[in-house]
Amino acid sequence: MKAPTNWVPVCTVDDLVADSGIAVWTEDGPVSVFYLPNRLPALFAVSHTDPFSGSNVLARGITGDINGEPVVASPIYKQHFSLRTGRCLEDEGVQIKVYPALLDGNRIRLEVPVVQAAPVAA
Repeated sequence: MKAPTNWVPVCTVDDLVADSGIAVWTEDGPVSVFYLPNRLPALFAVSHTDPFSGSNVLARGITGDINGEPVVASPIYKQHFSLRTGRCLEDEGVQIKVYPALLDGNRIRLEVPVVQAAPVAA
């Protein structure tokens, strides 16, 4: 059974920069949103945390294309992560989280897990 999710607004189209990323905060943690206007789809969202350094930096990475795969290169150790799958191209055993993204009018929405409240002890 799939965990419950919610489509949450995280920014507007005006916040986006072509061929670049921005960092947003969600209940699931920091997320990088990338706008690549010359691709379809043009919106991608992945974890903002670089799994190799533990730093929240991926929105500052350089976007590109490796053999047709849209990627972001971590600004710290330069590993490339697929913006579609989250897979690290240099180490296939490492993957970052990917979030479905959609344009809703002027808002960008991401599908994130619903944070469940902890049960209250009696």
